[in-house]
Amino acid sequence: MVNNKRLIKLTQDLLRINSENPPGNEARVAGFVAGFLKKYGLKPQVFSFCRDRDNVVAVLRGSNRRKANKPLLITPHLDTVPAGSGWKFTPFGGAIHSGRIYGRGASDCKGNLAVAMEVMAVLAESGFKPENDIIFLATADEETGSGKGLIPFLNKNKFKPAYALILDSDEFDIITAQKGLIHFKVIVKGRRAHGAYPERGINAIDRACYLIELLKSIKFSYAKHKLLKPPTVNIGTIRGGDKVNMVADWCEFEVDLRFLPGMEARRILSEIRESFDAADLAYKMEINDVQEPYEIDEFHPMVVALKEASRISSVNSRVKGSEGATVITFFKKKGIPAIATGYGSKGTAHATDEYVCVDNLYRGALILERFIRIFDGSHRE
Repeated sequence: MVNNKRLIKLTQDLLRINSENPPGNEARVAGFVAGFLKKYGLKPQVFSFCRDRDNVVAVLRGSNRRKANKPLLITPHLDTVPAGSGWKFTPFGGAIHSGRIYGRGASDCKGNLAVAMEVMAVLAESGFKPENDIIFLATADEETGSGKGLIPFLNKNKFKPAYALILDSDEFDIITAQKGLIHFKVIVKGRRAHGAYPERGINAIDRACYLIELLKSIKFSYAKHKLLKPPTVNIGTIRGGDKVNMVADWCEFEVDLRFLPGMEARRILSEIRESFDAADLAYKMEINDVQEPYEIDEFHPMVVALKEASRISSVNSRVKGSEGATVITFFKKKGIPAIATGYGSKGTAHATDEYVCVDNLYRGALILERFIRIFDGSHRE
């Protein structure tokens, strides 16, 4: 049975451990997580792919030790974004006020982490014997790309989940679709001259602005998606020139482009290059990151089991899409069906005075425990 008092204290204790990323150091919080799980008879392992960037894994072994064993991975993350300034509540205090627990990471993702830890403890205490392995994995480095956490974990293939539930969302939503992203930089060259005689030079900033307008005018072909908004283009940074009284001979801007399932990153980039080439300006494109979009059938057994667990818990979990990138994309590369859910409070992640509702944590723990039991039962042979 979920112990609400223990769950609240667990959330507060996690919030009181600083795991801001950057700079990135999950050693203390990982040690705390491992110590908690060990108290309830689990055998956690702490491992890292980089000094002080610790991850924690614990496995509730299934009775099916044959090849038919289909492990389910439950994964929140350990790190948070930096706290920043301007807080009314201490960012590492875990204060409770009006039914909310305040602190950096309360919604993203230490509330979810606490729920997963509580549920693993409840399952162990109850003597639950799953048919298939239940793998708990709390990862480092999610906030800056997962290069020191989930990505190398999956690449090492030490644990091979058949399914994954990512705990990194809000308000009990079930995320089944996600936009892809392309991050790229455009570098534009010009010719330097005195600012009083701009006609003697070629202004790279003007050229960059022209390319930006071209980029925004491209009409990408796509099919509407019922869970996601249309593709977006955002100019995230722009830099150029050396001094106000000089004609800028260089400029660069960075682009965040989000695209829908059914669209191809390769084709999108080809269209952009064709448009830029037609402008006949000197430029260079550098591709920094490409993540493909993702979607899973809304009637997949994981989705069905999670909706049923929510219904039993008197919660209306909505199937939704994610406009932003989550770690779902890394599971796609490995061919592992994945969905995301979570119990954070909408609009508070990364914000000043971040909080999570106490009631959400308790109901989230009820849902997660029931989901694990229902989903494991649906795979018994």
